[in-house]
Amino acid sequence: MKVLVIGGGAAGFFAAINCATKYPNYQVDLFEKSSKLLSKVKVSGGGRCNLTHSCFEISRLVKNYPRGAKQLKKAFNSFMTSDTIEWFESRGVKTKTEPDGRMFPVTDNSQTIINCLVGQARQHNVNILTNCAVSQIVPDSREKKGFKVSTHEKNDIFYDKIIIATGGSPKLSGFNWLKDLGHEIVEPVPSLFTFNMPKNPITKLMGLSVNKSRVKIMGTKLNQEGPLLITHWGMSGPAVLKLSAWGARLLQEKQYQFSVQVSWVPEYNDEQLQDVLTDLKSQSPKKQMGNTNLLKLPARLWEFLLEKAQIPTQKICGELSKKDINRLINLLTNDVYEVNGKTTFKEEFVTCGGVSLGDVDFNTMESRKCPGIFFAGEVLNIDGVTGGFNFQAAWTTGYIAGTSII
Repeated sequence: MKVLVIGGGAAGFFAAINCATKYPNYQVDLFEKSSKLLSKVKVSGGGRCNLTHSCFEISRLVKNYPRGAKQLKKAFNSFMTSDTIEWFESRGVKTKTEPDGRMFPVTDNSQTIINCLVGQARQHNVNILTNCAVSQIVPDSREKKGFKVSTHEKNDIFYDKIIIATGGSPKLSGFNWLKDLGHEIVEPVPSLFTFNMPKNPITKLMGLSVNKSRVKIMGTKLNQEGPLLITHWGMSGPAVLKLSAWGARLLQEKQYQFSVQVSWVPEYNDEQLQDVLTDLKSQSPKKQMGNTNLLKLPARLWEFLLEKAQIPTQKICGELSKKDINRLINLLTNDVYEVNGKTTFKEEFVTCGGVSLGDVDFNTMESRKCPGIFFAGEVLNIDGVTGGFNFQAAWTTGYIAGTSII
């Protein structure tokens, strides 16, 4: 049996390794169109590789997937986050969990994951070819089983089974070769991107992060809580990235021009803030407002909000007017910013869209339209929020595809 895995990313490697491990007598080839293997693994998590998330209940885990939750619920019964941890640790990769649930190798180095995957592939005799782009797959019409594979570099090669793990594509045309095999393609649009706010004064606070915020897309029900990072182009951080994933299609329709409402203190409502500021006025009447950060916001942000509320930092608390307090409360809970554009990072590019999930049997990851073809990873219309969820979907679908070939 000859098996071809197309794509040298996380899902492709995991599919190839698990296929070669379960079926040691099969010939397993892995083709990667570029010169680089596991490039997203390399840059993930700032070069540390956020390989999964410490969420061990399927019902909770699937809530982190804007697209594919229903199908993954079934798939996670075959290979779950706990299986990922056990798989890597049994192969010498120790992991650690950070306070927000993200999991990394204890080395804090993505090369640890790369070395493990490449080493396992070689140990199990996976034949890896780089700079080998597949241009066409043609089902064998005579035998009605197997496929003729065309590449730019080699003559046509015959394979019995094919696992496609080519990742997402920013353009619909990137899926034409899969469309030719009869698959329905959901148009790809970016997911996981930051919000651009050109020339907005808040960008002067670049590098500043807030541990907890709530960000809402105005005019919709979409909102997310979490850390927020201010950058030189606008806003990023988990709250924004998660919001971009859930709103991926809507924001594309809006051409990335919309308004967001930020609560800098989501644990407080207006009434509670009224009490806090009224108490401050009566109990510290001679204290300057710039020195009264009771809400424990970053000092630069507190000063920025005071300035925006037209309250001088040297103003003493006892002189706060009712209007001052109301303006400040409004900014703390309902600070509005105009978004004009997005920023995606090429190396970590995530799309929603791809092969329609109805075309795939998630018990095996086999195509319903073209038997003998299997799918894994982001080539499918599956995407997760930030935090290790996209890699978990890659490990899970890769594992199922690789072990279901027979």
